[in-house]
Amino acid sequence: MDFTEKAKLRIEHWIAHSDHHREDYEAFARELEREGQPESAACIREMMGLEAKSAECLKKALKGLQRD
Repeated sequence: MDFTEKAKLRIEHWIAHSDHHREDYEAFARELEREGQPESAACIREMMGLEAKSAECLKKALKGLQRD
């Protein structure tokens, strides 16, 4: 397996990992709200937005590799 194929696999793994974490983060934000911690929940959701941007960068990187 060449470097590009290994890079594709690594990025695909990171994308899947990111998707899994997003589900956990949202569930945790809801728990924080139920426990009367809306500010902390808002911070988790803000971080989720940053994570979404990160995932978009990973997807762009993967597309770039697929052109080669």
